[in-house]
Amino acid sequence: MIPSIHMRGSKTYGLIRYLFGPGTHEEHTDPHLVAAFDPLTLDPGRDPRATYWQLQRLLDQPVNALPDGRRPRKHVWHLSVRASPEDPVLPDEDWADIARRMVAATGIAPDGDDAACRWAAVRHADDHIHIIATLVRDDGRRPRLHNEARRAQAEARAIEADYGLRRVAPGDGTAAKRATSAERHKAERQGRRRPAREELREAVRRAVAGAASEEEVFDRLAAAGVLIRKRVAPSGDLLGYKVALPDDRNGEKEPVFYAGSTLAPDLSLPRIRERWTLPAQAAASADGSAPEEPALPDVTGPAFARRRATAAAWQALLVIDHCDDGGAAAHIAAAGEVLDALAKTSAAHTRAELREAAFVFERASRSHVKAVRGHDRALRQAARDLVHSGPALGRGEDGATTAMLIDMAFFLAVAAANWHAKRHHGQQAAAARQAAEHLRAAYQAAAAHPMAILRQRGQRLGPRVRQRHADLLHQVLPELAERVRAEPGWPALAATLDDAQRAGHDPAALLADATRRRELDTATSVSDVLVWRLRRDAHLPASPHDASARGNRRTLPSAPSAQSAPSAVNDSSRRR
Repeated sequence: MIPSIHMRGSKTYGLIRYLFGPGTHEEHTDPHLVAAFDPLTLDPGRDPRATYWQLQRLLDQPVNALPDGRRPRKHVWHLSVRASPEDPVLPDEDWADIARRMVAATGIAPDGDDAACRWAAVRHADDHIHIIATLVRDDGRRPRLHNEARRAQAEARAIEADYGLRRVAPGDGTAAKRATSAERHKAERQGRRRPAREELREAVRRAVAGAASEEEVFDRLAAAGVLIRKRVAPSGDLLGYKVALPDDRNGEKEPVFYAGSTLAPDLSLPRIRERWTLPAQAAASADGSAPEEPALPDVTGPAFARRRATAAAWQALLVIDHCDDGGAAAHIAAAGEVLDALAKTSAAHTRAELREAAFVFERASRSHVKAVRGHDRALRQAARDLVHSGPALGRGEDGATTAMLIDMAFFLAVAAANWHAKRHHGQQAAAARQAAEHLRAAYQAAAAHPMAILRQRGQRLGPRVRQRHADLLHQVLPELAERVRAEPGWPALAATLDDAQRAGHDPAALLADATRRRELDTATSVSDVLVWRLRRDAHLPASPHDASARGNRRTLPSAPSAQSAPSAVNDSSRRR
């Protein structure tokens, strides 16, 4: 159940007329009162003797009784309370009880207060109500509404428990501002997939992903067609910025601009600049040793950038598990940049799921734990490499390394969800889990083609070669060998073992290492898990038929020395 306190207004009649009217798209059905400050209040929706004007005068009476100088200019208070889509349809009596609990909790009409503010609750749809109140009590005083939004949220959690409704994760004040009803309706009229506010937030996040300066951010925004208005001090220093969509106009046909800080707390100019700072405490790595400064050659293509990003993501997994909170928060925020960059450069068949993953993970990238920037520079460089390497193709090494990176990004999202859950960041943990589900779907689309090629290659191996690898499997994994050989992915694993041997590796050592570093007992498809582990550890091309990948094998980044990560689709650790 989600309560939303809307901006205060000055026209009681206008809001009443909207609540009892047909709605902007005839979406209001059977508008009527479910509760009011006075049980004898006539209902303009169902009683022919009542009018909107009568209800307005009744609610405004304490306001009009004040002298002109004491009347509040914004005296109309408006709260909507919406049930989750999976909740049952509640009867009017339950919504009336919910309305009374909400006005009591927020301070509009505390229990037992006979001089409280006047209010009315209107229901014009199955899943929500609107509460309108006037902010002058019957005794002429103002209500005490300090932190009414937080109190409304707390009461909503209690209502969910009492009525057996879906339990919504409590917020912590770090979420981006939600689009208003007017913004959502405007987007529907214009045929937009999302409100302008959300489209701009996504555009700015993509522009910031891996950027090295504010000039680069503004150049990317301009290239994307976003209008930019900068706020400059007399000294010439840049103080802030606003952005707008070219075709999002107000009644005067002027662009509707949004400041970066109103799009999301971490998109203000000062917060964006924090990403480029390197505090002194970040001069050491998470374990206290001096960080390795790897050489960063020019990115040679999307596949190479994805290989590097996979290695950076794996190191980030280790940091999130073992680093201090500030460093972990920085890595989770930088993981959002990698997802933004990956979505921006993805092929068509994975683009929709990756965009959704990046969009929902945005909520997981912020909490009250302050991110210590600098530790996350490897991930931010990975995001930069992805952007500058350009769009990836859906086939060949590009497509296969995309699957490899999405696989690792899935576990990064799961690690972020676990980290937030341990710290009771409910909304962030839920967002990270939702992003992981989108990444799982994207992985399945990206991995289908390269895994099919590997299975075909495995089926073409000679009988003696297949038997040799089967014997190796029984030697290294006696307890899982029969299960692996019965899986559809066994031919792909056999082809990978053969590739590793041809490349000069000891397949037995690689297989033993891959199975020792992470459990396999609960994997859905052990063979698929091992294919990706081995191809990463042995630096094998993700798409073995890609000649250019074979030629550049020596330029691939080194495999992490601590562990190898499993496949996002098949490893059961996603249930943790």
